[in-house]
Amino acid sequence: MTDNLIMYSSAILAVIIVIYMLVKKMDIKVALFSIGILLIFIGTSMGNEIPMADFETTGSTLLDPLQVIVQQFKETFTKAGLIILMLGGYTAYMSSIGANDVTVQVLTKPISKIKSVYFLVPAVFLLGNLLSLVIPSASTLAILLLATLYPVLKRAGMSVLSIAAVIATSATIIPTPLGSDNVAVSEELAKFAAFTDLSVTDYVFQYHAIVSIPTLIFIAIVHYFWQKRMDKKTLASQAKEEVELENIEEITGGKLFKVVYAVLPIFPIVLLLISFILEMTTNATISLSVENSVLFSLILAVVCELIRKKGNKAVLSNTEKFFEGMGKAIPIVALIVAASVFVTGLKSIGLLDTLQTAMQNFHGQGLDFILPLILVLFTALIVLLSGSGIALFFAMIPLMVPLAEAAGISPVAISIPMGLAGNLFRAVSPVAAVVLIIAGTLKVDPLDIIKRTSVPMISGVVFMFVLSMIIFL
Repeated sequence: MTDNLIMYSSAILAVIIVIYMLVKKMDIKVALFSIGILLIFIGTSMGNEIPMADFETTGSTLLDPLQVIVQQFKETFTKAGLIILMLGGYTAYMSSIGANDVTVQVLTKPISKIKSVYFLVPAVFLLGNLLSLVIPSASTLAILLLATLYPVLKRAGMSVLSIAAVIATSATIIPTPLGSDNVAVSEELAKFAAFTDLSVTDYVFQYHAIVSIPTLIFIAIVHYFWQKRMDKKTLASQAKEEVELENIEEITGGKLFKVVYAVLPIFPIVLLLISFILEMTTNATISLSVENSVLFSLILAVVCELIRKKGNKAVLSNTEKFFEGMGKAIPIVALIVAASVFVTGLKSIGLLDTLQTAMQNFHGQGLDFILPLILVLFTALIVLLSGSGIALFFAMIPLMVPLAEAAGISPVAISIPMGLAGNLFRAVSPVAAVVLIIAGTLKVDPLDIIKRTSVPMISGVVFMFVLSMIIFL
């Protein structure tokens, strides 16, 4: 009885602290580390062992919780961590050579040729999601789209709030093997027998894409009708103020340069997609990893730079940007490790076993959707309050497989809905950075933007959840 009281009170207090820090937009890595260590101490004082595979004890109960952090860093850096660092480096290098800017310019240029105002709504939404492959930050992408597309869309006759809504929802759920969340999920799933040797490419193209692509198309259609309807209601109250936007430098160069440099930022994805198709359609045994695809693309980019700049030695010096970019990706790796330590703490006090027992009661009663639904609703609450669901999602990754097994469902029935819901609900939060940036730039009320984004995004979540349950349960 006493152990249960300690377990529940410790777990509830720990979760409240984490949620509070998320809502207050504080960096929660230190909190996850410290609370995880404290929970491990509580667990060992209750007589429980540290629930970590192949844990190498220091021989001291005071040092063992720190050993959990050390061991988790070692495991993460050799797997998901290395991939995330390399992706961070490649993105930074693409920015330094101007390839990301070329991609944005090349892909956004055809928009100016579309004459129908409301056909532009789904077109820009889908284009924005495509560009998020190159610029994964929703805020950064919004700033670029405001500078490059706002004048075009305004001249075409699109309302300010329609522009705001479409750009606010531009970075959502595009299926990409280069996403740190997808990398982390695939690495976690690969630890278990049912998903042995699962690569991030397999996870994205076999599971993620079959839900996310139909969902994106569905949202684009809802966007079309909702923005059209809302414009009829609010046309008289459009913003009249002049909007000052950041000037984006026009990229100059020949067609060959623009084609090559527009492809470079997404070339790792192209390689992974080709490899996946070959594996599925032929007897090819070559399995291309994300690391190899990034390295190959990096070498190709350096060669292109040497040709473009005629062997200038500054090209080789500029490769330092790749390693600087790797360093900037360290916080993402640290977040994954912190989340794992936090979950180890929850396991130490016995909470996971209790949750697994509770989940088993739902199994076989036609209520398999309950666990994914609870987690999606929980995600919605946190994202709406904090404007970000990434930290919560990473914190839940180590729990997905154990809870799914206890509930008798596929872990993918949790990871896909929860991951997609977090990204979709961001555009419905009035405190999300992307919403506030757009509202400030276009001089409109954030709540007016939310009115425009809520129906497409919430409709998308419902569609995505139902489709996920149909496919994965």
